[in-house]
Amino acid sequence: MSTTNAEAGTRDWTDKATRDRLEKDVAAVKSDIATLTDQITDALNTFANSTSKQARRGYRQARENMDSAMDDMSERGSAMMEAAQDAYGSIEETLEEAITQRPLATVALALGIGFLIGAAWRR
Repeated sequence: MSTTNAEAGTRDWTDKATRDRLEKDVAAVKSDIATLTDQITDALNTFANSTSKQARRGYRQARENMDSAMDDMSERGSAMMEAAQDAYGSIEETLEEAITQRPLATVALALGIGFLIGAAWRR
């Protein structure tokens, strides 16, 4: 009796209508998988493009910030250099004026400073 059941099962599998129905179902599943694959690919491409655009925007913003900071630092450096040159010129003028107005006091001050440095050096 088991042989007849096995033969009947085989006939059911080999039945043309059953085989056609299975082939249609497999084709539908393949089509669904292909559609799903396309949708996933589109979603990943959209995500990658969006991420790439955001990265480029971030890079441009960082570069602009860095350029701005460098310009600002350059301006500050130039201003500091001008201030130092002005201070040097002012000190030079003041010393020159003091030397021409009080030459003996200037020589005495220079001797005194030299004596102090010599005394400190000796110890």
